Amino acid sequence: MREPEHDLESDFMSQHPLPENLHLDTLAVRAAMDRSQYGENSEALYLTSGYVQPSAEASARRFAGEEEGYTYGRSGNPTVSSFEMRLAAMEGTEAALATSSGMSSILLMLFSLLKSGDHVVYSQSMFGSTLKLIGSEFARFGVESTVVPQTDLAAWTAAIRPNTKILFAETPTNPLTEVCDIQALADLAHNAGAWLAVDNCFATPILQRPVDMGADIVMHSGTKYLDGQGRVMAGALCASEALITGKCLPVMKNGGMVLSPFNAWVVLKGLETLDIRMRAQSARAHEMATWLEQHPMVSRVHYPGLVSHPQHALAMKQMSHMGGAVLSFDVKAPDPQTARTRAFHVLDSLRVLSLCTNLGDTKTLLTHPASTSHGKLSEDQRQAAGIGQGLIRMAVGLEHVGDMQVDLLRGLDTL
Repeated sequence: MREPEHDLESDFMSQHPLPENLHLDTLAVRAAMDRSQYGENSEALYLTSGYVQPSAEASARRFAGEEEGYTYGRSGNPTVSSFEMRLAAMEGTEAALATSSGMSSILLMLFSLLKSGDHVVYSQSMFGSTLKLIGSEFARFGVESTVVPQTDLAAWTAAIRPNTKILFAETPTNPLTEVCDIQALADLAHNAGAWLAVDNCFATPILQRPVDMGADIVMHSGTKYLDGQGRVMAGALCASEALITGKCLPVMKNGGMVLSPFNAWVVLKGLETLDIRMRAQSARAHEMATWLEQHPMVSRVHYPGLVSHPQHALAMKQMSHMGGAVLSFDVKAPDPQTARTRAFHVLDSLRVLSLCTNLGDTKTLLTHPASTSHGKLSEDQRQAAGIGQGLIRMAVGLEHVGDMQVDLLRGLDTL
């Protein structure tokens, strides 16, 4: 079929710059690169690893960084740029850089900002892979580190040294949902001449924007809530233009931990429903946490939305009066081995909900952290992080609350 004749330049659908002070839910569906000459309403997916250059001179200028323009897939892609623009707008930062996974974004941050002899202070309650990456892998390259209790500001203060470059917190933490005071840590970091980095996976910019409370760097595993349906791997760093362009981008161009255009497009579209998903899933999680607190075989529920949570007041202040969509609960048991057996029984009794180590899905996912996300840690490290054998993490999705409760009762009521 012959294409209709048209003048591409005259058909160009120019996109006016977005007005300032738009709300988050508007930015989530509107912030992106300009439309192409075809005027597509849904952001385009550019599947290409290379770009044809207009001339040899232009190509030379672009590769030298003297002229804007795409050169190679490892250095940039329009679809990836749209995702970066949208996430930066939602987090309130000047720029963002997309990566192939959440862990690769942490790797990129550490490689970009640290050298041998530098020091990192980070929470002992962070994701297991983060603990291993900083405490073991980077130690091989001469980077020193100190783990501290997530909520103990005095411990953070005492851990800072003259060579401390980064304070790194995750709030709420995975899986115990501990909350730290972002503003207090930011003040502490800046007084020491260091950066504060915050893992904002659980809360997302819908519930909290760490930069508004003084954080310098915000990291995301886009695999989680930003995508929202468990389809792809993705990560991102959000920060100032100076940090992203001056520090992180050169390392990523050489290191190659880039996000694929297809995965970027999937997460870009996932951002459009992030606001309504986070609110709906947080409401269900609060209802489930309240219900679990009353069950006789549950010894404790970890959820920031509960009054019983140690940092409840702080969480409500920082997280827009919502507790998020992740909770954890301890199965009642007399000893660790019995606790593990009982936790496994609850998980193996599920018929509707999923036994799955991911989170952020519209499907409710449950996992046993001590044998999965924190399984490679030593028992002492797990104990320090509060990860017991009877702990079950529940990332609440969009199923009916009554159906979730019935499914959990299959195991809880038969212990």
